[in-house]
Amino acid sequence: MAASGTPLQLDLKAILRARLPRRVSRLVPGFAISLLEKLIRQDGLNRLLREAYPAEGSAFSASILRQLGITVEVKGLEKLEGRGRLIFASNHPLGGLDGITMVKILGETYGDDNIRVMVNDMLMNVEPLAGVFLPINKYGSQARRSAVLINEAFASDRHICVYPAGLVSRLSADGHIRDLQWQKSVVAKAIEFDRDIVPVRFEAQNTDRFYRLARLRKQLGIKINLEQALLPGEMFSQKGEHFRVVFGEPMTSASLRASGVSPAVLAERLRLRVYSV
Repeated sequence: MAASGTPLQLDLKAILRARLPRRVSRLVPGFAISLLEKLIRQDGLNRLLREAYPAEGSAFSASILRQLGITVEVKGLEKLEGRGRLIFASNHPLGGLDGITMVKILGETYGDDNIRVMVNDMLMNVEPLAGVFLPINKYGSQARRSAVLINEAFASDRHICVYPAGLVSRLSADGHIRDLQWQKSVVAKAIEFDRDIVPVRFEAQNTDRFYRLARLRKQLGIKINLEQALLPGEMFSQKGEHFRVVFGEPMTSASLRASGVSPAVLAERLRLRVYSV
């Protein structure tokens, strides 16, 4: 975490000391930390953060994309002009840059104060984006606080972007990159707070290395999500890429409520719809 008035800089060693019990962190050898720093491309990430400083929100996101030479093509957003209190439900192919890109698109369209993007609460440490992030925490007293913040956001007039899979897309048996099962809560919240859901298809993918590790880990029966450690470094594999983001026709809260099927079934229909918009 950065001190006030200075750029945020990642310090993996300090993060491990803060999150691990002292007796455990002392057992982690220095060479292992150095290897992890190289794996996540810590030096490169810190260069991006220094260059983007002091921008925040969509301006910060635009700086990151510009530094990486990434261009973005947006389709269908103009059809949503004048519609309020939308839920943007997107696939999650990249795990970092797709969120950053959505902050840029939605923030530049609606204004940073009028959007919230639901993320793992650990990402609240990314201070330049903390103002547009909505933290998800599932454990202990923080879970209760998180639930209150989430309900307040859904009750507000802000647009909300969600990633219902919760995890980054994986390589499916048919050779396509697809999200895993979508959580039914996206539909339940739409019905509860009378919001329409906009399916969003984000066209991009990580490197083959990421998907190979994910498949190997699953074959070996390892439950720890090892491939997640590759995601920070995966950002740099996207240098010079062109992203295409397609906004589909909304599923209205009225149609969801009148469907007569469960939120779980509707969430799966929504997931499939994303890949057809």
